[in-house]
Amino acid sequence: MLAAHAEVSAARPRRKSARTRILGTAVALLAVTSAGLTTGSSAEAAAPDGRGAAGQGDPYFPLSGNGGYTTGHYDLGLAYDPATQRLDGTETITARATQQLTRFDLDLSGLTVRSVRVNGRTARWTREGQELVITPGKPLRKGQSFRVDVSYGGIPQDVTDPDGSPDGWIQTDDGAFVAGEPQGAMSWFAADNHPLDKASYSFTITVPAGYTAVANGVLTSQRTKGGKTTFRWCQAQPMAAYLATATIGKFDVQRYTTASGIPVYNAVDPREAADAAPALARIPAILDWESGIFGSYPFSAAGAIVDHAPDVGYALETQTRPLYDSAPDVDTVVHEIAHQWFGDSVSLTSWQDIWLNEGFATYAEWLWEEQHGGRSAQATFDAYYARPAASSLWAFPTADPGEGANIFDSPVYTRGAMTLQKLRTAVGDTDFLTILKTWARGHRYGNGTTAQFTALSEKVSGKNLDGLFHTWLYTAGKPAQP
Repeated sequence: MLAAHAEVSAARPRRKSARTRILGTAVALLAVTSAGLTTGSSAEAAAPDGRGAAGQGDPYFPLSGNGGYTTGHYDLGLAYDPATQRLDGTETITARATQQLTRFDLDLSGLTVRSVRVNGRTARWTREGQELVITPGKPLRKGQSFRVDVSYGGIPQDVTDPDGSPDGWIQTDDGAFVAGEPQGAMSWFAADNHPLDKASYSFTITVPAGYTAVANGVLTSQRTKGGKTTFRWCQAQPMAAYLATATIGKFDVQRYTTASGIPVYNAVDPREAADAAPALARIPAILDWESGIFGSYPFSAAGAIVDHAPDVGYALETQTRPLYDSAPDVDTVVHEIAHQWFGDSVSLTSWQDIWLNEGFATYAEWLWEEQHGGRSAQATFDAYYARPAASSLWAFPTADPGEGANIFDSPVYTRGAMTLQKLRTAVGDTDFLTILKTWARGHRYGNGTTAQFTALSEKVSGKNLDGLFHTWLYTAGKPAQP
């Protein structure tokens, strides 16, 4: 669960720190070709023999994602038995080659691959670490659309992140808590596993009767037959692989539509229901409030998954339906719903830029408190700034954490939010809110960088903000002036 910051604030990072570690064809075509989306490979230099790169070249996770193509749609068919912990999967990926391809990779950790087909024909494949290396029967032309079918199965094993936390398909006492940030998607399906490559998704998940399988987007059907229940979900808007979920358990389900017309689906472990109820009841109010500040809600559905997963230690902003390892409080729900704009709809380009996700969601908590009878965002800023120079808050630059183990630590979350408060003070409330809405609207369903955000801030405000951003984003240590 998101632990409260010691000393001064109810603001809470996504992952625990200090006391505990914080932690459809038309749809497919739209995801590939929509104007303005920054998707696809950053590793576009084709090898002489037509091999797609083994990774996107991310400085923190260089093997995450793959080069040579961009995905459009994932159609995932999953069958899971909590008693045996066995997962069987079939998936169909539609994609487009961005270079001539004699072979290409998907990210897949563990599990046993049974077969791979490209455009309906059997393809050769090998396993090289987390890479599923696929050689189609004939090379793919640059610009060619193609289809990949993968059949696989086994007992999924979660991924251990650089900070020691579990990630991916995490077993629970009644199913699985499926949270993929930053690397875990590859523990349960083969993917181009980097936020640069976003796609639409559909899920068909079969579980024993009495269990519920919850994924992203809209539930389109649910049918029980022969002692098994099959759930079908559709996530039409583009999504990064790490934001996908297929969480399974024995849940109480609540469904309704908000006054503003957003369908809500909540799945709650009965052991957490009483404690979760007050915060979940605020979801419509939080959606309306954040829509007023950040612009219209970007997705077709909303809600929450509240599991009983005491060994996990964090919540995650799974797209449309944030995932909580135990009953959240209101601040945590504000944080994870804010991610639907900042992190989900507008995704990072490199994991180095994760403050664009976490600093923004943390600042949403500060604003919620300010506008709902609590202390001002400036008072929260001042309380944090009072921390000594030796505090971990000042340990490394916000926009350059330095390694994967740091991306969920307090400089990314809290100092990221402090940066936004400094920006607000420098440009005034009117320009500041314009910057937030323009950022969310201009990069909707795409990706963004810190450089793009700082440039937008200067364009909207008409001010030179180089000094502010250099100090608060790129300089280690406690700034001399608050």
